[in-house]
Amino acid sequence: VVDASLDVEMDLYIRNGIIEEMGRNLNKQCDVIDGRGYLLLPAFIDTHAHFRDPGLTYKEDSVTGSRAAVKGGFTAVNLMANTKPVCSTMETVNYVMKKAEETGLVDVHQAVSITKDFNGKDIDHLDVLNDDVKLISEDGRDVASSEVMLDAMLKAKEKGLIVMSHVEDEKLVKIDTRLSENVMTIRNIELAKYAKCKFHLAHVSTKEAMKMVIDSKKEGYSITCEVTPHHIALTSDIQYRVNPSLREKEDVDFIINAIKNGYVDTIGTDHAPHSVEDKQNGAPGLSGIETAFSVCYTALVKAGHISLNKLSEIMSKNAAKLLGFNKGEIKIGMDGDLVLIDISQKYKISSDNFVSKGKNTPFEGFEVWGKVIKTIKKGKVVYSED
Repeated sequence: VVDASLDVEMDLYIRNGIIEEMGRNLNKQCDVIDGRGYLLLPAFIDTHAHFRDPGLTYKEDSVTGSRAAVKGGFTAVNLMANTKPVCSTMETVNYVMKKAEETGLVDVHQAVSITKDFNGKDIDHLDVLNDDVKLISEDGRDVASSEVMLDAMLKAKEKGLIVMSHVEDEKLVKIDTRLSENVMTIRNIELAKYAKCKFHLAHVSTKEAMKMVIDSKKEGYSITCEVTPHHIALTSDIQYRVNPSLREKEDVDFIINAIKNGYVDTIGTDHAPHSVEDKQNGAPGLSGIETAFSVCYTALVKAGHISLNKLSEIMSKNAAKLLGFNKGEIKIGMDGDLVLIDISQKYKISSDNFVSKGKNTPFEGFEVWGKVIKTIKKGKVVYSED
């Protein structure tokens, strides 16, 4: 049994969906899963995913996205607002939550757009959000106007919302994607400092942007960040369109060091499934939720950079705290959301085996370690390899 702080051989007893007892040789009259020879970790929580529902369900939907998540060991996801219609109302939030509840595989937090319908101007819709919404994001773009972004951050501070930013200057991105990310990172961090809001940076990919995050954390500001598996495991030598772009080896090394030193809070897969046609037409992104653990385990733990405890911290514990889920650690009173993993198993990634509608991956044919054997949500097996 391994989590952010545990590494011990023992049994767990889950009752009514909650971890009730932990110890050796527990003897209970209940269904038993024999996990000998495997590792048991808290199920993973994705701070950044796209299930494309409503409106773009030819790419993914609530059911296929949920199935892909549990196959990857995830039982909770934070979904982005760039659906059709854009998620700017409680009506759309409630639709997504109802679909997730009916599917019954993963807990969902649905992010709401920072500006109404991504129009870059109006933030009045933020006044009518209820407590189901914890985070706002214009993901896929950024708010171009500094004044509007500051107003939104001040509103978020007032309402206790997290502002999550896809840091990109749309005018600069055509000139240089790195410059685009770095300039917008400076702007948004400075605005967040002024507003004193909770601020989360999506998919940090450059060493300069990560350095700004580190400096802000050292100064004591309420700033968190995520990195993606592909920005940890791949460099710009791989020709594959993602947004932000794959970076240089020195960026990857800097980000891995930031993980080692505790400056990276979460892993966000940026699971962005596309149809074959959309991908051929240049749509950025990859279908990544099914491969995230294996890619991170191989690139970070197997490569000797961090411990499995640290990986569990950034894939489970920190995300649960950020989004307010009662999971992410293996403790009495926590949800019985767990994942059984065979870390001795090496396998080759093949998109033919994806349950996601999106088969778009730069990891096709990559050999990775760490196979998800079972995913358990509130004591019930929601995915099994066999």
